[in-house]
Amino acid sequence: MATIRLGDIAPDFTAESSLGKINLYNYLGDGWGILFSHPADFTPVCTTELGTASKFKEEFDKRNVKMLALSVDGIASHHEWIKDINETQHTTVNFPIIADEDKKVSSLYDMIHPNADNNLTVRSVYIIAPDKTVKLIITYPASTGRNFHELLRVIDSLQLTAYHKVATPANWNHGEDVVVSPSIPTDEARNIFTKGVEEIKPYLRMTPDPSTV
Repeated sequence: MATIRLGDIAPDFTAESSLGKINLYNYLGDGWGILFSHPADFTPVCTTELGTASKFKEEFDKRNVKMLALSVDGIASHHEWIKDINETQHTTVNFPIIADEDKKVSSLYDMIHPNADNNLTVRSVYIIAPDKTVKLIITYPASTGRNFHELLRVIDSLQLTAYHKVATPANWNHGEDVVVSPSIPTDEARNIFTKGVEEIKPYLRMTPDPSTV
């Protein structure tokens, strides 16, 4: 089974989904992607997650992030489950769910952890950048549902730090002050970040979010 680490190229694949056959790279195009797995169809936590993900799709769209879910169940099962999700979560599932009955994609992405369960995937999350590198990996146990507010927060950080020489501090949210990269001398930083640089310590400099007006 493959092991994927941060910075690795996300393995490409072609698979059947609830919206037809999908090739990962073609589906993502030149945008960002989030791939998340679910232990099984017709499970309670997964039902709430996919319903929540559907409600968050507009926020992911704003960030040019395409959503892609996965379960080891088949297409027919997915379609029946989607009916339940739409009914119970008062939404419409609006992104593809991969049918991974042969566990090909699960194996590529190391989504099955035998000490947790030999057959079902854990709750894996992969965020993939436009260059197809893996920028984030989070693994939740099957019993713990994901926080989609946190996933959006992380994407905001990843997209900000991809284009500016900054890092985001603990509990940061879009628009709040950020940390100047330690590789930039303070004098140079003040020229780069025209909104101002506060030097708390020589290694800890803060500046307003450079992506905001």
